Amino acid sequence: MSATSPRPAAALDPVLDVHFDVEDAGMVAHAAVPTLRFAVRIRAAPERQIRSIMLDVQIQIAARRRSYDGAEKERLLELFGEAGRWGTTLRTLPWTRVSRNVPGFTGETLADLHVPCTYDFEVTAAKYLQALDGGEIPLELLFSGTVMYTSDAGLLQMARISWERDAEYGLPVKVWRETMDHYFPGAAWLRLSRETFDRLYAFRARNTMPSWEHALDALLAPHETKDEEHPDG
Repeated sequence: MSATSPRPAAALDPVLDVHFDVEDAGMVAHAAVPTLRFAVRIRAAPERQIRSIMLDVQIQIAARRRSYDGAEKERLLELFGEAGRWGTTLRTLPWTRVSRNVPGFTGETLADLHVPCTYDFEVTAAKYLQALDGGEIPLELLFSGTVMYTSDAGLLQMARISWERDAEYGLPVKVWRETMDHYFPGAAWLRLSRETFDRLYAFRARNTMPSWEHALDALLAPHETKDEEHPDG
């Protein structure tokens, strides 16, 4: 009995030529947390049959690529310091990292990338986004991952996405605000340590205040009055 020799596999491509562009962005109306949707156009060679892509995307904020008005500069003081030093302190900020499995296609496809957002102001990106009044948020999307595709010989092959693949997109601040307002209408979240929360809770209970807003207003009002009376400190 003679053994049948296995069909030789085609050589693996270390990198497959795939390109990415962000065409649109909007709110995901029904999700567990505030979520943005980015429509990403993925292009391979016109006749290339892609079986699937395990896509990893790092999103960062290219803060140097936009201008800021006086009020925005004041709110960004904590992140970048005095505006006069922004030539050295203004920097790119990491936002988030997301992954998704893109199903098969030939040539090109449009894939939605869902990006959860946070209102936690201990997160640097959230502080930056909250500081903006309008315009666009300059984003850089860095793509990596693995592509499964059919070779010219009809064999299933695997290749990685080049580390040089990226895309720029200007996300309207209005879209981010509409997303956050949809999930937290007229509200913002503040994270406190357990000890601080217990003190605030006790203060509210002692003074029989009907809401957290009343408690915070009572604590802030004396300092705001002092600032108005002595604006120069």
